[in-house]
Amino acid sequence: MKFFYPAVIKKINEHSYQAVFPDLALCEAKGDSLEDVLDKATEAAASWIEVELQEEEPDLPSATDPVDIPLGPDEVVRIILVNYKFFDGWDE
Repeated sequence: MKFFYPAVIKKINEHSYQAVFPDLALCEAKGDSLEDVLDKATEAAASWIEVELQEEEPDLPSATDPVDIPLGPDEVVRIILVNYKFFDGWDE
């Protein structure tokens, strides 16, 4: 199953980026480059989704439309894709 969530990416300084997911409570990542923070954001979102899906009654939030996300200076929105496999050996 594929999940798409927007992440707000902010450049903290020349060698530091932060990603925050407005829809996934307390889900964030940091990286040394834009590519690094996007990779780590994907891993963080995948972990968040996996934990939620293990709950007795999982509650995955709807993804916010990126145009509705207020941005500050030096912030951009990137859509993060998480491809979650429910069963080993099963591909979509």
